[in-house]
Amino acid sequence: MALRELPPAVLNDLKQLDSCALANAIERFDVRLRNRGFTGSGIQCLFPDLPPIAGYAATLRVRTAEPPMEGHSYYYRLDWLEHVLSIPSPSILVVQDLDNPSGLGSFVGDVHANILQALHCVGLITNGAVRNLREVRALGFQMYAGGVSVSHAFAHVVDFGKPVEVRHMEVRPGDLIFGDLHGTLTIPLEIAERVAGVAREMKDQERGIIELCKAPEFSIAKLRAEVSALEQKRKVIGR
Repeated sequence: MALRELPPAVLNDLKQLDSCALANAIERFDVRLRNRGFTGSGIQCLFPDLPPIAGYAATLRVRTAEPPMEGHSYYYRLDWLEHVLSIPSPSILVVQDLDNPSGLGSFVGDVHANILQALHCVGLITNGAVRNLREVRALGFQMYAGGVSVSHAFAHVVDFGKPVEVRHMEVRPGDLIFGDLHGTLTIPLEIAERVAGVAREMKDQERGIIELCKAPEFSIAKLRAEVSALEQKRKVIGR
């Protein structure tokens, strides 16, 4: 099945905003529960100084903790790279570490980051661990991870191209993902071309509250009136 690809201008427009504003805007469309579609505090942005990323999800599941039944390591497979290449560009690799607890070993370091970047992948999201932070940062390749590990341990691919879940965020191949210093979220494709406009409108409306808080005449009564007026305006946003 062909994956849907948006005009590049849509992704560029999204990257002018932040993930918090986009999350607020997505809520206004009422297309999913408000506790779904984003990574929580368990996933950290490793390079918060890098600009936001937006791209389509390639999915992978790995394990790192347990050794194989025979030998000292698992067979190193490369077929998952064909899956990454099949995803519209730019892509973002989403890796679910199936171990419990996850993140004993690191699957992605500087070698895999270079390979992924050569395949037009702009970042990685994983509940597992990563390594080689200085080298990967120098590439401009963004990483979101549950932690950092010095070793790859027994890291190996279990499968790829299937739905995955990374710290509460469910992702399917081809899903649109946005990430910045705050974290990552999926943006439903059916509303993706309208989200940025709604986010800007909501930020403009919030500016009134911020300005009131800085004004000498600030009072709780005036704040209550401003919030009430804002809620009335937002009832029609996203429809």
